[in-house]
Amino acid sequence: MEEKENGMGAVASTTSHPEKEVAGTKVAQGNEAFNEAMLKEPPSAWSKSQVMIYAFSIVGFFCSTMNGYDGSLINNLLQNPYFKGYYSVENSGIWAGIVSSMYQIGGVVALPFVGPAIDTWGRRWGMIIGAGLIIIGTIIQGTSVAAGSFMGGRFLLGFGVSIAAAAGPMYVVEINHPAYRGRVGAMYNTLWFSGAIIASGAARGGLNTGGDYSWRLITWLQMLFSGLICLFSLFIPESPRWLYVHNKHAEAKAMLTKYHGHGNEESIWVQLQLHEYEELLNMDGADKRWWDYSALFRDRPSFYRLSCNVIVSIFGQWAGNAVLSYFLGAVLESCGYDHPIEQANITLINSCQQFLWAILGALVVDKVGRRPLLLFSFTGCSVIWLGMTIASAEFAKSGGDIDAAGNVIVGTNTAASAAALAMVLVFGAVYSVGITPLQALYPVEVLSFEMRAKGMAFSSLAVNVGGLLNQFAWPVSMQAIKWKTYIIFTVQDAVQAAIIWWMIPETKGRTLEELDEIFKAKNPVKASTQKKEIAVNQFGDVVDVHDV
Repeated sequence: MEEKENGMGAVASTTSHPEKEVAGTKVAQGNEAFNEAMLKEPPSAWSKSQVMIYAFSIVGFFCSTMNGYDGSLINNLLQNPYFKGYYSVENSGIWAGIVSSMYQIGGVVALPFVGPAIDTWGRRWGMIIGAGLIIIGTIIQGTSVAAGSFMGGRFLLGFGVSIAAAAGPMYVVEINHPAYRGRVGAMYNTLWFSGAIIASGAARGGLNTGGDYSWRLITWLQMLFSGLICLFSLFIPESPRWLYVHNKHAEAKAMLTKYHGHGNEESIWVQLQLHEYEELLNMDGADKRWWDYSALFRDRPSFYRLSCNVIVSIFGQWAGNAVLSYFLGAVLESCGYDHPIEQANITLINSCQQFLWAILGALVVDKVGRRPLLLFSFTGCSVIWLGMTIASAEFAKSGGDIDAAGNVIVGTNTAASAAALAMVLVFGAVYSVGITPLQALYPVEVLSFEMRAKGMAFSSLAVNVGGLLNQFAWPVSMQAIKWKTYIIFTVQDAVQAAIIWWMIPETKGRTLEELDEIFKAKNPVKASTQKKEIAVNQFGDVVDVHDV
């Protein structure tokens, strides 16, 4: 109670309500409950519990490293003269196409098993099952004496990677503190390049040794990260969401309290997430039935979520990145780099610079947002492909070409070929800064828990179908219309950027459960990008919210 003199000189008593008085305002994009928690209990990125979560996340990151190694291995093997001599094959033709595509075929066949494996036994065991299959596939590859058994090993590798590559990002996104989910989750796919770098480095070193050992070595190294996953996954905590929906509420609360609440079960972050689990997680959902995919198509919000998941997954394969990788050797030869070790060095350098750009993108994903990064990368890729088209056209005018056998005819316009090489490096940077970090993070974020495992199986299907198209369609196109193929990518990336602008909502500034309100909105994109002015009192409580 406070006293205040009125206009007549009398003293009047008034009541103060500090809990309703505005102490400050903040313009933010996201959910009110999330922003209130950020204000009342600011998290620490380097607390002991958060560092432990980073350590657990590294085990999930190994799934990406393993995937990058496996995905890059065949390109390195097909550049190894001893490997080609052992199986009497070339780096082009039917055998090369089939052995490359067996990896994608294995991933497609795994589709019905991805969701059940991860939903039934949990995210940790999903990683273990996938990594275990990769170990078996590696043994088959490493001991094969015939091309058929080598292809069988590739098939099993693709099968196992589909399960592990779905379980890994789900685990990382679900265990992380809501405030750091974006950055840590985006970092997952950047580790693909660490696997590619290790594969390129091992292949480069293997060339110095010569003989069959030069390719057997890098084949057996596939067991390294899959083995680490099988070992360390036994000692890390399970996803609190998986524990909660499997009626292990006490274990879920204990995990959140220890790692998100710093041991305080009354922490606002613990209470917020448990409340959302209670309100929004389906305790008897389709994720409990291995055969039930109805959650993916139940209503408009569910179908919209799945569409966003598949769009980002497949667009990442269709930006033209696979074609540049496939013909990188030809481009290097046209610039005068025709020695295998020179090409291996440049490939390694390119992988390293892409890794650095991808890390930068992951670090800014929560500041810049998912939509702006995707729009920047796809628009930038379209512009770069336009430049590649012009450089390649000029190179062709000077007599440069690729004949029917895949041999490079060096043209006289070395400036144009050098410009094409520069475009390759710039493309790698632009693609990596926006698309690479979000290829794993965004597809997981947009799915509700009930549909997440089976939805990620569809994401894996989209990636592998996109990969199959890259393996078979673009080489034919490059042979038939040569550099004019780049015109297709110029237009395609522009169209993909337009679709992202029109359809893909922003997901930052919300917990995974709070994203439900976006997809239930009439216009999810508008709802996700709407900025709000949040007024708080001296205690950090939100007292008013309105759109700006």
